[in-house]
Formats: sequence, structure tokens, C-alpha cells
Amino acid sequence: MAGDTVITIIGNLTSDPELRYTASGAPVANFTVASTPRSFDRNSGQWKDGETLFMRCSVWRDVAENVADSLTKGTRVIVQGRLQQRSYETRDGQQRTTMELAVDEIGPSLRYARTQITRNPSNYGGGGGYNQGGMQDSSGSSGPSYGGDAGYNAPQGGASNDPWATGGSTNFDSEPPF
Repeated sequence: MAGDTVITIIGNLTSDPELRYTASGAPVANFTVASTPRSFDRNSGQWKDGETLFMRCSVWRDVAENVADSLTKGTRVIVQGRLQQRSYETRDGQQRTTMELAVDEIGPSLRYARTQITRNPSNYGGGGGYNQGGMQDSSGSSGPSYGGDAGYNAPQGGASNDPWATGGSTNFDSEPPF
């Protein structure tokens, strides 16, 4: 969205993500990412830690459930989202302001770990990877199709009005259809 401050943070989860459900049934996961900058001090010849940033994060819907099922305390993650400022009043009447990250994307960092990806079944098109169009092959399964499938629900051998369909013949003597 225009005007949003989008940031990326790399750090470790300080605890397991907390999964809750709103009154309307929408899942939301809350967690904190700790990110500590490091710099090399040439005078001492050692690495020194800077001040740790603790960023409170929230993620909604299917991603919230995936986060709660997949990530645990101490996991190094890469988080991208929109920085949001929220003001509130404490019980004793003091005004407070906090910064939170509305997460758009999150995943484990592979710098010091390995992971195994398990895709969720999609109820709609537009997921990630090779199922972006939401197409299904003739057997009803989604995913890559190598071989006899025409793909994208096109008839085998191409459509009758497809100018690129040659019907198996290659006649290079004729003019192209454009």
C-alpha cells in the first residue's frame, strides 16, 4: 500500500508463536523477533554485538496457522511486513505508543539450518510455485504436469483456432499466420 513503511528483519523467535482466533474465527499468530546487529571492531580484532531490536509481529489467516505449526522458539527467520504505530492508554492513564510489524511474508533462514517444505492444499489459485494459476490436470491433482497434459485447460493438440498449432506438420514454405 502506498505510504506504508515496509521493512525486512532477520532474527530469532524469542518464544513459540502464539496462535489465537478472533470472535469471527480468523486465526492470528503473534510472536517477537530479536535482531542483534554485529560489527567488527578493528582495534580489538573482535566482533561486538549492538543493541538488540525486539520487534513484535502479527500475521493473519492461513499464514498464521502455518507459522504456528512450523516455527518454534529460537528459529532464525526472515520477516517482511508493514511497520505500524499504535497508541494506547495504560490502566493508570499514561499514553503509550508501540511499533508492531504486520507480517506479509515469513520463512526460516537457511543460513544455519535446513528445512523441508510441505505445501498446503489450495482452495483457490494464486498460491506459490508451479501452481500459480490454480490449474489442475485431468486427474484432478494440481502441480506440475510433465507429458501428455496440454496444461491451462487447453485441449490436447491445441485449440482449433490456435495459429501456433501445427497439427504435427512442419510446413516452412508457407507464410506465418501474422
